[in-house]
Amino acid sequence: MPFHGEKQYVGEDQPSDSDSSRFSESMASFSDYECSRQSFTSDSSSKSSSPASTSPPRVVSFDEVMAAARNFADMTLAHEIAINENFILKQDALPENSLASQVKHIVHQAFWDVLESELNAEPPEYEHAIKLFEEIREILLSFLTPGGNRLRNQICEVLDTELIRQQAEHSAVDIQGLASYVISTMGKLCAPVRDDDIRELKATGNIVEVLRQIFHVLDLMKMDMVNFTIKSLRPHLQRQLVDYERTKFQEILEETPSALDQTTEWIKESVNEELLSLSETASTPGAEHSSKPSLRPTLVLNNSYLKLLQWDYQKKELPETLMTDGARLQELTEKLNQLKVIACLSVITNSIVGSVIEGLPEFASRLKRISAVLLEGMNKETFNLKEVLNSIGVQTCAEVNKSLLERGFPTLNADVQANLIGQFSSIEEKDNPIRSLIDKRIQLYLKSLLCLPSPQKCMPPVPGGLAVIQQELEVLGCQYANIVNFNKQVYGPFYANILRKLLFGEEGLGKADASSPAN
Repeated sequence: MPFHGEKQYVGEDQPSDSDSSRFSESMASFSDYECSRQSFTSDSSSKSSSPASTSPPRVVSFDEVMAAARNFADMTLAHEIAINENFILKQDALPENSLASQVKHIVHQAFWDVLESELNAEPPEYEHAIKLFEEIREILLSFLTPGGNRLRNQICEVLDTELIRQQAEHSAVDIQGLASYVISTMGKLCAPVRDDDIRELKATGNIVEVLRQIFHVLDLMKMDMVNFTIKSLRPHLQRQLVDYERTKFQEILEETPSALDQTTEWIKESVNEELLSLSETASTPGAEHSSKPSLRPTLVLNNSYLKLLQWDYQKKELPETLMTDGARLQELTEKLNQLKVIACLSVITNSIVGSVIEGLPEFASRLKRISAVLLEGMNKETFNLKEVLNSIGVQTCAEVNKSLLERGFPTLNADVQANLIGQFSSIEEKDNPIRSLIDKRIQLYLKSLLCLPSPQKCMPPVPGGLAVIQQELEVLGCQYANIVNFNKQVYGPFYANILRKLLFGEEGLGKADASSPAN
């Protein structure tokens, strides 16, 4: 099995350390789920989630709750591995100077001090050293594939515990030679990134320090192996993830029937908003009743998804079906909020001093970079947006005046500068007309993006006023659309049952909706 394209990596498919065991448990049942992908209108895969169910709620046991939690953890891990190309496992590091870290250091140091005193004794004591080599042998063997018989036999022969113990009884054991063999074998098995660590091991003279560092490097090699396995599994996960996540979520629903409550409320809110909008624009009596069946499920669901980019992630719970992408959605929301402010600043700047900076594209780019730097972290509770906007206004005036002086023109008068700074500061107000306009245009753009079958191939035109953030908005829009489209594929059947109940009532549960939100 090639490792990183440079070495032959001799590794088991399932590593033996605790992190890899957790990973292997979550992946073990993956191939067992080969359920066929169902359409949005099929409700066979989500019958227990139907909001039309009139059965009384059953008592859920602790074991069932824990089973649902394990299913969610497995589903989340699989989703993260498949979606996040940069996903890797890392060793847990205890906080520096923490009590746990100090205790661990003291215990480990005591062990190595005892080992050193035993090896320096007359005659030397080798029992602890032999146990270390026995553990090292098992770790090295765990790296081998079933086909690595020659190296397996060699490791077992050289690190034969009984033979080493017999040699120790006759004071003929070569600890340094055994360590050198271990280091040489590690060099054959490790990833290229560990070559420097192997060289450092070879250059270390103290045998106790060598053994200590051998275990340190072996721990790193374990993580390398787990992450290589993850990388190898990713293409398979990506092909099977829709069916896998849907199956896992169905298991969660069977254990926790209320696992769609937040999702139902999320969709219901959009349904109510759309019905209210239709009733307000209706021109004939009774339009409210006739408008209810005319709501398209795709429209309702897309509007629900749009709410996720205006979500208060600190106070509101996400729908259960979006939990696995919660962190990604929050990050996109925070980035979008920053882009909205930058677009507002650009509109105000162009309206007040547009004639002054016209024909200077590099100047507009500079103002954009300044704004982006000062707005970094604007979603934190301690961030004072009004104060920062005032600072951006002052900085913008300074940059404009500098440009005017360089071209031999008089600087902006005090009234114009005060107007610019004041309008910048007013963006902080939620009912600010420019802010509302920019927000509506961004919502329009994202809504049109969700209607496209393949956003990456054909991006919709960017509305006016958003040119300054076009590049960033397109990248963000693609990431957002990918999350939404994948979510529709996985959870379409569950959304179908909810929408049938909300839009058509009990009688609509058996009907298939032609305009499926899973499209």
